[in-house]
Amino acid sequence: MHKKTAMQKLILHIPHSSTDIPIRVGYTASEDDINTEILKLTDWYTDDLFQHPEAISIITPFSRIFCDVERFSEDKDEIMSQFGMGMLYEKLDSGKPLRTIDDTLRKNIYDKFYKVHHGNLSQATERQIKDHGKCVIVDCHSFSNTPFKRDIDQKMPRPQINIGTDRYHTSKKLLERSRQYFRNMDHSCEIDRPYSGSLVPLKYYSTDKRVESIMIEVNRDLYLENGTNTKSKDYDSTKRMLNGFLEEIWSYYLI
Repeated sequence: MHKKTAMQKLILHIPHSSTDIPIRVGYTASEDDINTEILKLTDWYTDDLFQHPEAISIITPFSRIFCDVERFSEDKDEIMSQFGMGMLYEKLDSGKPLRTIDDTLRKNIYDKFYKVHHGNLSQATERQIKDHGKCVIVDCHSFSNTPFKRDIDQKMPRPQINIGTDRYHTSKKLLERSRQYFRNMDHSCEIDRPYSGSLVPLKYYSTDKRVESIMIEVNRDLYLENGTNTKSKDYDSTKRMLNGFLEEIWSYYLI
């Protein structure tokens, strides 16, 4: 039996809440187009919406239109690279050019940003496994109620909550517990729609069942004024609902 040395922690992976672009080299789009894309693609306030006192938050400190840490680093492995939206976005959602990337810039961003972020996530995961014999990652996102032009899933209407799963790292009991929670909250909930998957550090991906992962995505219409990043009157209740979910998973799995 594994001896606990400290209280088990959830790992909250929050990759798309930042709007910062640390290096402006290569961008060819207008400032207006860049700002419009940031408004469209940012998972607004997910670093605030998803919180728990017994959690380690791994928050990406730069915008996804600078470097998307949820994409595979090699374009050959990443389905969205066909739209110019791999690890380093080269096109806007509209298909218009965003920036040009050469090998030097790609290596620089990979080494100093992408690799560092994934290193932090891997270290946190490794620590939980070492101390507790397991690790639970919640991949925290929001999504637009209206599909982006480059979204593979264009079906409407979209649910209020999407639960993303990994066939190896998301257990049936974790999935069912999560789905039941949101149904009890009277929220429409679908599995792997409009987006699928849940992030796991590559070191453990498809090889180590001690790492569990589930993605929770909240429809932005639940907490923002339509088409804006302005918090709606339902922001606080949405935050309480999401934090209640984290408490449910932590108390059921880890306490």
